[in-house]
Amino acid sequence: MIHYKSKAEVELMRESSLLVSRTLAEVAKFIKPGISTLDVDRIAEEFIRDNDATPSFKGYQDFPFACCISVNDAVVHGFPTKDLLKDGDIVTVDVGVLKNGFNGDSAYTFAVGEISQEIKQLLRVTKNSLMKGIEKAVHGNRVGDIAFAVQFATEKEHGYGVVRELVGHGIGRHLHEEPQVPNYGKRGTGAKLKEGMVICIEPMINMGTRNVYHDKDGWTIRTEDGKPAAHYEHTICIQRGKADMLSSFVEIEAAEKANNNLCSDY
Repeated sequence: MIHYKSKAEVELMRESSLLVSRTLAEVAKFIKPGISTLDVDRIAEEFIRDNDATPSFKGYQDFPFACCISVNDAVVHGFPTKDLLKDGDIVTVDVGVLKNGFNGDSAYTFAVGEISQEIKQLLRVTKNSLMKGIEKAVHGNRVGDIAFAVQFATEKEHGYGVVRELVGHGIGRHLHEEPQVPNYGKRGTGAKLKEGMVICIEPMINMGTRNVYHDKDGWTIRTEDGKPAAHYEHTICIQRGKADMLSSFVEIEAAEKANNNLCSDY
């Protein structure tokens, strides 16, 4: 069942979603060579709780952390660890918060120090594919229109691998609601998009093969060929004419540029 949100509920979701964005901007200040992803997770959780909210991920299906933090060939659901980030890494921080009874969810892939032009292109194309998907997220279209837009901008144009096993999703009082929002598919197929639907669009794009596997921790999803993956996500509300983006990358990108240890020229 798809749960449609009232205007008042959308505003509560905007508050949750923007707190996620601010959390990602906060951790962007600290991401640098030599910091552990466990420390990044701690910083995020403290920031969320200091803002009178709860980390949505912590305890969700027994996930033990506030963030999914995925480094290099880890696509999603990475466990924060004591391992230290190093120059040339890319790291995705995926965060959810629960505030005022509603969830927000967003993800961003950061480039630590100097990365290759090839990886810069992967990040740029993946982020752009998210925006292409959002352009199609309007009343009267279908989920397949979003999926096709993401797939075309990544797999068709650049030969990247679009992960099939993991998808975007509806969101609201529950972290995961209907409908599922794949990153591949055919135009004109899938659930019809209607005003008041709130969904997360989240391209998960591999530089090489689309095939993935579960790491031994039971959560982390890695690329089969060991090549890097990128992941960006926004929470958006379906409207007529143009989607309403409830989360934002503006503060994150500003923090990224201000942090000399992060590459922001992709």
